[in-house]
Amino acid sequence: MALIGLGLLAGCATVDGVGQDISGGSRWVQSWF
Repeated sequence: MALIGLGLLAGCATVDGVGQDISGGSRWVQSWF
């Protein structure tokens, strides 16, 4: 559940244009699924 939550937060953050670090994090989370 924690990973899914982080994925959702990363997705929202990426939409807001926070930075590439968030995009990298979302990719890392997706790699687990």
